[in-house]
Amino acid sequence: MSAKKVHFIGICGTAMGAVATAMARRGYEVTGSDENVYPPMSTFLQDEGIEVKAGYRAGNIPSGNELIVIGNAISRGNAEVEAVLERGLRYMSLPETMKEFFLWGKKNYVVTGTHGKTTTSSMLTWMMEDNGLEPSFMIGGIARNLKRGGRFTESSYCVLEGDEYDTAFFDKRSKFLHYLPHVVIVNNIEMDHADIYNNVDEIKLSFRRLLRVVPRNGVVFINADCPNCREVRALAEAELGEHVKFVGVGMGEEADVPISEVVLTPEGCRFRMKGETYEIPMVGEFNVRNAAMATNAALEAGLTPEQIRASLRKFEGVARRQEVRGTVNDVTVVDDFAHHPTAVAQAIDGLRQRFPKSRLWVLFDPRSNTMIRNLFQHELAKSLSKADFVVLSPVENYKNVGEENRLNEDTLCTEIEAQGTECHLGEGIDEIVAYVVAKVHPGDVLLVMSNGGFGGIHGKLLIALTK
Repeated sequence: MSAKKVHFIGICGTAMGAVATAMARRGYEVTGSDENVYPPMSTFLQDEGIEVKAGYRAGNIPSGNELIVIGNAISRGNAEVEAVLERGLRYMSLPETMKEFFLWGKKNYVVTGTHGKTTTSSMLTWMMEDNGLEPSFMIGGIARNLKRGGRFTESSYCVLEGDEYDTAFFDKRSKFLHYLPHVVIVNNIEMDHADIYNNVDEIKLSFRRLLRVVPRNGVVFINADCPNCREVRALAEAELGEHVKFVGVGMGEEADVPISEVVLTPEGCRFRMKGETYEIPMVGEFNVRNAAMATNAALEAGLTPEQIRASLRKFEGVARRQEVRGTVNDVTVVDDFAHHPTAVAQAIDGLRQRFPKSRLWVLFDPRSNTMIRNLFQHELAKSLSKADFVVLSPVENYKNVGEENRLNEDTLCTEIEAQGTECHLGEGIDEIVAYVVAKVHPGDVLLVMSNGGFGGIHGKLLIALTK
């Protein structure tokens, strides 16, 4: 397909921004628009020289555009979408764009799962990059070692963060079904994306559809400790027979490749697998699992244990994954993307490991399509109660969720306090900052959790703490 001028609607989504910059680096004239423009993606696009329009208007689409890429967060009624349809312009989803322009003929390593996709795909990409394979990659975040979320090279290797969310308003298949997988990692499978899935069985079906297109000379590395993963594997093996190779990785007895001798310290983690010892400068058992999956995939790509060990020691993590934003007057502000009860609990446990003597605050922003519902209300209370103090941001937009299905933050706060953790329901960003700064002690850690910008609260906290 020939297309020289490409416009991205919803360009500040992490994956959209990564692919937009990759296309710009290939010589395409790229523009974009979004209504949520905030760092790190906004500054990343600016640094790449891509013009981003704030807000959606038909006039944002440059004349003579040959392709419009529509993000999966965009729906009918969007001014630019309506203009595209009315004018009969050529449009594609982001996964279709990737497949058409970048993925054919590659060995695509697709990293999937409810949690850990970004970190695992970043680790795997870095190991390949650090050892001269120059992989293409598309990751839903910016790894510090890689400095960007996407790049497409002439290498035969490509690492993709594979999301089970739907592709676009006009294509309800999971994104990862477009990715032509050669190797698949399945970190875990849980209920999520309650706006498009009714139950976890529908999610498991989507994963089974992905496994149907793994070639015979490929491999699936799957979490042997996750019951849903084991069920998906069993059903897929029954359906596909010997056409797909499965390798279970985990800490339990059912693992084909066991993870053992796990040691957790404030500086990082150590584990053994396949007779080799590996170390990572990251905290949390969940990061051990991420590293183990990435290591198996790197071995499949031909890297040696020695190469993998050296690369893991140098891995610097991913923006917004337990990222220290600053320390003022001995109070540390940490940013994390966690927004699902399992990920929230794992992030808190990881910070406990890293700051064992500190009081831990969690400032939680329930804004994802799953978290604004009461689907996981009790589980969320249990996870958040692992902290010493919890501050909840008020839900700003229930996104047409009926009142009977909404997260009840008053009840959530009551449940958290019933488990022995102090909880405060904030009234807005400024009130939350004032409340926290008035009560915080030197040595405390403030863990800010949101899959959005949270009103720039990280910077506001650091400024207020200086006063």
